Amino acid sequence: MRHDRHYTLEEARAELGWVAERLAEMRDARARLTDEDARHALAGGSAGNGGGAVGKQVGEAFLELQAAVVAFDERGILLRDLDRGLIDFPTIRDGREVYLCWIDGEDDVAYWHELDAGYAGRQEL
Repeated sequence: MRHDRHYTLEEARAELGWVAERLAEMRDARARLTDEDARHALAGGSAGNGGGAVGKQVGEAFLELQAAVVAFDERGILLRDLDRGLIDFPTIRDGREVYLCWIDGEDDVAYWHELDAGYAGRQEL
């Protein structure tokens, strides 16, 4: 077994609200982290002051991203692609470890795939 935590379909469905909120927070933090104006301001800022308000913005965004990644890990939920919101929930299906697969915007967890099959191997439940 690759994973310590396995989700039932009902448990994965119950996590979707939490997952969608974390994805939105992570996307917002990434936008602040990669903001072009912030990057230019930091590049021109004093090395000794941490970049002032812009440095604080970037630092906070980094910490938010890091905390969200840890939160996914602590729950045993795999974030595969932040842009698409591709999520895998480890599960046991027919005695085998596989993934329940969900993409942000889908109404329900309705697909699964083998551990090494990835998105291309998604099959309907």
